[in-house]
Amino acid sequence: MSEKYDVLVIGSGPNGLAAAITCAKKGLSTLLMEARSRIGGGLHTEEMELSGFFYDTCSAIHPLGVASQFFTELNLSDLGLEWVYSPVEVAHPIDQKNAVLFTRDIVETAKQFSSDANRYVELIQPFVKRWDELREIVLKPPSIPGSPFLAAQFGLQGIRSAEHLAKSYFHDPVLASGLAGLAAHSVLPFDAMGTAAFALLFATTAHGAGWPFPRGGAESLAQALGKYFLKLGGKIETNRKVNTIEELPDHRVALFDLTPKEFLRVAGDRLPSSYRERLEKYEYGSGVFKVDFALSEAVPFLSEGCRHAATVHIGGTFDEIARSEKEVSEGTHPEKPFVLLAQHTPFDHSRAPAGKHTAWAYCHVPNGSKKDMSREIVQQIERFAPGFRDTILHQQSMNCEAFERLNPNYVGGDINGGSLKFSQIVGRPVWSLNPYKTPIDGVYLCSAATPPGSGVHGMCGKNAAERAIKAYFD
Repeated sequence: MSEKYDVLVIGSGPNGLAAAITCAKKGLSTLLMEARSRIGGGLHTEEMELSGFFYDTCSAIHPLGVASQFFTELNLSDLGLEWVYSPVEVAHPIDQKNAVLFTRDIVETAKQFSSDANRYVELIQPFVKRWDELREIVLKPPSIPGSPFLAAQFGLQGIRSAEHLAKSYFHDPVLASGLAGLAAHSVLPFDAMGTAAFALLFATTAHGAGWPFPRGGAESLAQALGKYFLKLGGKIETNRKVNTIEELPDHRVALFDLTPKEFLRVAGDRLPSSYRERLEKYEYGSGVFKVDFALSEAVPFLSEGCRHAATVHIGGTFDEIARSEKEVSEGTHPEKPFVLLAQHTPFDHSRAPAGKHTAWAYCHVPNGSKKDMSREIVQQIERFAPGFRDTILHQQSMNCEAFERLNPNYVGGDINGGSLKFSQIVGRPVWSLNPYKTPIDGVYLCSAATPPGSGVHGMCGKNAAERAIKAYFD
């Protein structure tokens, strides 16, 4: 006779792990089911074909991970997790010698912004000072905020476009370039409503929490979360792909760390046509093309500040990055794409042989793109780090198809689990007072397709699990 569980969690990305831990902490018998041979979703670290070099297959820098109230309350350092911080949180080269450097010191950072220095501090400092309250607002499910005036302040500033924030609210071109790199995490054109919120949020995290990464690779976070869950008495089954909802073990509640396309594959025939049609209209965003490099030396940025940052935004001026993101949104491939580069090894020597280095870089491409963007990515890095090509010992790439093959939640290479346009942030995956609950009794969604959305923070899983616990077990 098969075992009966209080809760099943299908999918072991950071949200699935968070959902499982939340349920197990309540004393509920919980089984975590993962289709692959190991847990983690996008939190995987692999060895390159060139021995001794290790790279993160997907997520590599986690500004919302260290900021997540869920992760911080678990004391994962006791289970081997160590966050690594670089002296500069985020660097953004503007030309070969000059760069915008976001550090924890907001006043020192603001000194780079000429006449906008005081205005920058006046806008961002209140969010930094009240970061604990702001993250509750940003990462909690839709509800009446505990700090309504702070929520209104952030909302009124964030609802505007990144273009308006950088060009109308501020005027300094250096600051505009730095904001462009932050806003590009929205994977939206900069004239889109709500893109300013991404620039504000990531600037605030740079000053208030930092942009660290797990020592040894992103998988270190997944392994620490898995150990925590097992210590609570939870069970994990890997190599267990769920094809239909009928094949699940006996249970009271099931939480699916799946985006709508995958959930429809598993449970579509059980859903009312009205809800199914709403999920079918869920929009996925642009994809990514990624290259991992094994290097003979660290990336030779001409700007010294860029050498001290684990995260480097590459793309030049605001107008250049805005143009490249607009081109992607229109279905074309930019010749000079915005490149997000992570360089771990100057701060974590465990990822490469002594004296050698790695770099991880991706650019945005149209969803489902098959184009190899390796040349364009290398050219953009070379633009600000002349001689970079000569340091490459080995490189390997992943296109949109490879990302979706690695993780079916990355539909068409969309690593955010769905478009981050404003209407889909506030109504994700459908407009509902309880966006996690599906029409099937006891079945919830807990992936990045639910509030608060993408990012390695686990809050989608925690939020969904808390709703399920309240409805079925309290």
